[in-house]
Amino acid sequence: MAETAEADEHAEHAEHAERLDQPPAPRARSAPARVVLVAAAALLVTATGLFLGAVFLHVAPANSLSREYREQLDGLIYPEFEQNWKLFAPNPLQQNVAVDARVRTASADGDAVVHDWVGLTAQDVAAIRGNPAPGHADQNLLRRAWDFYDGSHDAQDESPTTERGRLAEEYLKRIAVQRIGRGVDGRPVVAVELRVTTTTVAPPDWSGEAAPPAPRVRELPWWPVRDEDVRGLW
Repeated sequence: MAETAEADEHAEHAEHAERLDQPPAPRARSAPARVVLVAAAALLVTATGLFLGAVFLHVAPANSLSREYREQLDGLIYPEFEQNWKLFAPNPLQQNVAVDARVRTASADGDAVVHDWVGLTAQDVAAIRGNPAPGHADQNLLRRAWDFYDGSHDAQDESPTTERGRLAEEYLKRIAVQRIGRGVDGRPVVAVELRVTTTTVAPPDWSGEAAPPAPRVRELPWWPVRDEDVRGLW
């Protein structure tokens, strides 16, 4: 009898150990839970497919579908998912553009002082370099503002060539004043000027191409700064 009891005990321990080694049985989900999971998965797959399709239409060459839904595509892509290239025809930047700004301040008796240049692009580069997740504004705000201005003004006399030229001027001016501040050394800013230096990227030594031209410097006119120019900036 003792041997039988001992054998039963060993068998019971072995069965218990075998149950511990087996993976747990999958948890049974109720019918409503399965419906919710399936619906959520279908919604996620559909949304991902629609988004990828919209991005494809945005970067692909113009076609009847992208022209018909251009407004909806732009509303989805801009500004967070903007692409600076076109599908099948990438156009990498071949020039480095540096934007600097300086301001003129005035005292109560009308004494004016022109301050040193401040590197706005250099500030953006410093914020981006070494940052694993740089902000969209640091990467694109100033660059796109300059592209906006450059595309709407005559480089010879800085006169607007489109209806949006004045808007481009106000946009650049507000960016510069926001970076520098409403006052310098306790004196209010009364005018701002921008300087843009364009440097062509040098070709590699092995290419045999000619050396790039000297950097081009373009100074814009002085723009007056009024109270309405800085409303809402701080």
